[in-house]
Amino acid sequence: MSQLFKKVLNAVRSFADPRTYLHVLRLFHYCGYSHVREKRKIVMGKGTGISPNVSLRNGERIVIGRDCHIGERCYLWAGDSTGRIIIGDYVSLAPEVFVTASDYRFETGKPFRQQPKNERDIRIGTDVWLGARVVVTAGVTIGDGCIVGAGAVVTKDLPAESIAAGVPARVIGNRAPTQAVPPHES
Repeated sequence: MSQLFKKVLNAVRSFADPRTYLHVLRLFHYCGYSHVREKRKIVMGKGTGISPNVSLRNGERIVIGRDCHIGERCYLWAGDSTGRIIIGDYVSLAPEVFVTASDYRFETGKPFRQQPKNERDIRIGTDVWLGARVVVTAGVTIGDGCIVGAGAVVTKDLPAESIAAGVPARVIGNRAPTQAVPPHES
């Protein structure tokens, strides 16, 4: 058999294989379920980019400012009924950052999934950078100008212009106030 004939035969087999079309259906399902539907509900500022594989929950309770970058495989999970995620302008979330505005209560004698959730707002200020795999828990406020090191778990508020790292995250330094953030346009 000639090389050209083999290539044509393989192409015909590929088009005839039902798995090819099932894969397309899986892609449509993924876009509708995990990402696209919730993204439409988010209030998002001009110039903000969200990677296509970000996981979103309850997008109607997520607000993202202008000129932000939400990196690959990030998770923005607002609460089911009240917990909001509010992100300021010029914020960057590195890959795999996990932000959740709800968690379970821990009462004895009851499985945790049958317990009510604690939902509290998360506020991330302007000009904040969260490194790869940072976790931000419900009720936390991260002040303007903060930098949070990779792998940190933020369980308590962080003051403006601080540099934090660790599990749980703690302040390890301070940034000099920055003039790099352009003023808001009217």
